[in-house]
Amino acid sequence: MDCNRALQISPFGTCVFTSICLAGSLATAAANNQDTVAAVVADQVRSQGFPCRNPSSADRIQAESAPNQTAYLLKCEGATYRVLLIPDQAAEVARVD
Repeated sequence: MDCNRALQISPFGTCVFTSICLAGSLATAAANNQDTVAAVVADQVRSQGFPCRNPSSADRIQAESAPNQTAYLLKCEGATYRVLLIPDQAAEVARVD
């Protein structure tokens, strides 16, 4: 075995390695983004007097969203809310059973 030979990685191997790293980074970013959205929507709900402990998710409701009006289903410990965020106005919050 030649000791002078350095570890060689083919261009294909480099692309595969880069793709795997990028996919892991995107998955982590998506998870962090979901946590951030849940925290922001929960803060708005709390600021309007609704209890929301430990928000677990805020899923966007495409069918109820419109330009400048984004609807979310916010899941908190012990409560779920339908939240419509409208810029420069109070959110429309409704508890979902």
